[in-house]
Amino acid sequence: MRIEASAPDRGQESFSEHGVTRRLGGRWLTVVSAVALAFSTYQLVVAAFHPFSSLVTRSFHVGFLLTLTFLLYPSFRHGARLSKVGAGDTALAIGAFLLCSYQWLYEGELIQRAGDPTIADLWVGTALIILVFEAARRILGLALPLVCGAFLLYGLFGNYFPGDLAHRGFGFGQIVDQLAFGTEGIFGIPTLVSATYIFLFILFGSFLEHAGMIHLFNSIALGFVGHTKGGAAKVSVLSSGLMGTISGSGVANVLTTGQFTIPLMKKFGYSGVFAGAVEATSSMGGQIMPPVMGAVAFIMAENLNVPYAEIVKAALVPACLYYATAFWMVHLEAGKKRLLGLPKEQCPDPWQAMRAQWHLVLPLAALVWMLFAGYTPMYAGMTGLSLTAILILGSAIAARLSSTAFRYVFWLAVGLSSATLVKWGVYPVLAVIVALVAIAFSVKGGRHTLHNLKNALIDGARQALPVGVACAIVGVIIGVLTLTGAASSFAGYILKVGEHSLFLSLMLTMLVCLLLGMGIPTIPNYIITSSIAAPALLKLGVPLIVSHMFVFYFGIMADLTPPVALAAFAAASISKESPMQTGLKAVQIAIAGFVVPYMAVYDNALMLQGNPSVLAVAYIVGKALVAIVLWGAAAIGHLRAPLAAWERVIAALAAFLLVAALPLTDELGLALAVLFILWHWRRSIAGAGETAP
Repeated sequence: MRIEASAPDRGQESFSEHGVTRRLGGRWLTVVSAVALAFSTYQLVVAAFHPFSSLVTRSFHVGFLLTLTFLLYPSFRHGARLSKVGAGDTALAIGAFLLCSYQWLYEGELIQRAGDPTIADLWVGTALIILVFEAARRILGLALPLVCGAFLLYGLFGNYFPGDLAHRGFGFGQIVDQLAFGTEGIFGIPTLVSATYIFLFILFGSFLEHAGMIHLFNSIALGFVGHTKGGAAKVSVLSSGLMGTISGSGVANVLTTGQFTIPLMKKFGYSGVFAGAVEATSSMGGQIMPPVMGAVAFIMAENLNVPYAEIVKAALVPACLYYATAFWMVHLEAGKKRLLGLPKEQCPDPWQAMRAQWHLVLPLAALVWMLFAGYTPMYAGMTGLSLTAILILGSAIAARLSSTAFRYVFWLAVGLSSATLVKWGVYPVLAVIVALVAIAFSVKGGRHTLHNLKNALIDGARQALPVGVACAIVGVIIGVLTLTGAASSFAGYILKVGEHSLFLSLMLTMLVCLLLGMGIPTIPNYIITSSIAAPALLKLGVPLIVSHMFVFYFGIMADLTPPVALAAFAAASISKESPMQTGLKAVQIAIAGFVVPYMAVYDNALMLQGNPSVLAVAYIVGKALVAIVLWGAAAIGHLRAPLAAWERVIAALAAFLLVAALPLTDELGLALAVLFILWHWRRSIAGAGETAP
């Protein structure tokens, strides 16, 4: 029997991160599919031809987001008819798109009367703000709308607040104009990034999934680590890490790879809690794993006005350390419970899988090269998307080639010609895609391939909804903070704390991220915290990218931290275990996610900032790896053999000394680590000799 590394069946999902979706059929399914196709087509046209001004591009993007949200998500989870869309939601969907078209119809007039809205402007702006709040409530729950509503109330009534909390006061018209028609409200930078980079990369991930990338990743993971000690869990770490390179969504990763890896781990001896925690931890790392990181990375690049490649460079080493930690924790747990790997003969041959599907890596390789060659994320994303579309369409032709050699030549020719055509612009690439579509109609299996391509476009549009709606509503916070200047108050408090201790300032920022993350997604969490904390950390000497990455990391950790740990909840829905216990175990496994950001603040070489030497990077990475080994041993209670309580304390102390940035702590930590490892090695050998027959 061979273990199949198949893609998971999305129909098995019992957890919904973003509310309850309607299960439509018949004409309603056709309508929703048509709107989703129109949405994806619009975004591709915008990326390729830029037909509208920036504000109009953003407004139509929000219009599609709201329309699809009202069609797919009922107003209430319980008692709703999920098989059809009611008249009220149909009216809201149409009305939302018309309201967002207002920016396009009256663009010139709105620019001329900026700051002095008419009565019609106020009605349209107010209705649009209300609909954005309602869409966010349906798709993201109550927490984020309540937080944004608190900021909105502060903007309207903050002049009545006591002391330094008060602002000078703003009229209703000023607030509506700021939020509904300016570039620092609903149509602010987050929406701009969602309408350009983020959508393209979500669509890119959707295309690769439909092309068969998940199957390839699972086969590689099973083949390389499935037969090792505790191999089932190592498969989860490796496959989720690979999936993270194209997905950028933690919970989505859980619900794809987790359908395959969690039952596999339970089958080979891991507890359901540990299996769910491993999958949740591994999947959340996808948001920090280059080249396609989470949506926050693109917003960060736009906010800091730096190339996306700089964000990727800063995230690369910490992301590798994050997955090294998860892998090490799994290895220790397997040793503690004496869990074996999968039988070698049941694991697929990874080299054969790569030989059969190597062409799927071409778009990802092109994307990485273009990002580091200085191309914009939008151009790189469009290129990767075009190459993936060509691969999907070309698969129908490749399947008709009987010889493996012919298929090699075909895919190589497709890859080389596509890479050459990209340099000539969008029109030659479009010509190739149109030609392949025409050929697909006449080739056996070609219509199925076209159907697959259509589904990738529809799925991409649906996957973009929670991210896009979050970007839109968080614009309310940005607009109010910009208008009132309230961010400076909290930043001033952090500065006061930091005068005495940078560590306390970092701890305060971390706690704010974790508290906000109990109810809101990573994007608004990052935007709120970075707006008020990152400037203060900069004044305390923390480089801008490092301070923003610090906030980003702990926004991600919030999705693993109980009581509201969405990734753990998703994994628990598959493992059928307690979400709370799964979340607590995930925090233990992801300990590097809590330690590495602090190390990066005190030594920027960990994020490759400040042009560090190779020796400096090697030293901090080596120190981090030793700390990870010790943290893991202390947390699991096992290294080569079980650890006594006092040994776990010594290991934890040595790891803490390596993380602390105080005089002589590195020397003391390394000395204690060497002594501990030598002692444990000697004791484990002696123990093995005593138990040997």
